[in-house]
Amino acid sequence: MGDDLVLRLSGRLIDVREGPNVRLSFDGFKVKAGIGSWQIDGFAMRPDLDKPVFFDNVPNHAVGFWGVYGVRPLTKTITLDAYYLGLDRKTATFNRGVGHEVRHSIGARLSRPVAEMKPRWDFDYEALWQFGTFGSANISAWTMASETGYRFPNVPLKPRFSAKADISSGDDPRTNTLGTFNPLFPKGNYFGVLATSGPGPINFIDVHPRAEATLPHSVTASVDWIFQWRESLRDGVYSVPGFLIIPAGKSNARFVGHRPGMEVRWQVNRHLWFQADYGIFYAGKFVKESQPGRNLNYWALWTGYKF
Repeated sequence: MGDDLVLRLSGRLIDVREGPNVRLSFDGFKVKAGIGSWQIDGFAMRPDLDKPVFFDNVPNHAVGFWGVYGVRPLTKTITLDAYYLGLDRKTATFNRGVGHEVRHSIGARLSRPVAEMKPRWDFDYEALWQFGTFGSANISAWTMASETGYRFPNVPLKPRFSAKADISSGDDPRTNTLGTFNPLFPKGNYFGVLATSGPGPINFIDVHPRAEATLPHSVTASVDWIFQWRESLRDGVYSVPGFLIIPAGKSNARFVGHRPGMEVRWQVNRHLWFQADYGIFYAGKFVKESQPGRNLNYWALWTGYKF
């Protein structure tokens, strides 16, 4: 999949996952068209299975992914996205069990970019509904996500303050309808610097304040704090890629935990960058009651070079 489609997306549903994960690649095709003020992409593809040798990855024939994505400007600074995404997984695992998943997602996004010249509000709001089948059950799931920020580009350090508030549906296994939201192929650092340790954006409610600043010599720094709860008390907690890590049943607690973190990034030039992350996951009542829950310290050093 071309990076231009990924750049249009917020990363909540489709991302190449650079940084905390091995880059996610797809094999398939894409068709681009312009209809009035709409720019539309249609695509069909399969994610690649990574192999250790160069240029030998093969498509994963157990997963199919297709969709139509449209973007149009509403004003000089506000953009509307509307899309349909389809997913077919031969083997999918949720708290209620394992089965063949065919899921359709219909959503819309309204966004305004971060200010570059004058102080102003920026935002990124998205809502999505999912339907389809999971084994013999139906699917009915949803999510709503928001990020609202304000940047001061004309003062020292160009600070930006923002807050995210998100919710996605969980399941009730007493019904014949799977209610667990599937984030498809989300960005690895969905919830900040604690990218690979979970919990992820499935069956969750979160509040996520953040502050960032631009330092001299192309260095940026940010601090954030994430608070997370379960949306459904009858569904478990999942990792960022979507794997079930703590099943429901041992605790009726809703609070999963909270995570302060910080990140420093140095963009040496347009090719080379260095990054340092540090975070702590403080286990909440659900984690402590479901398993020997304990706090987790996380740190990482990254470097990258883009040609």
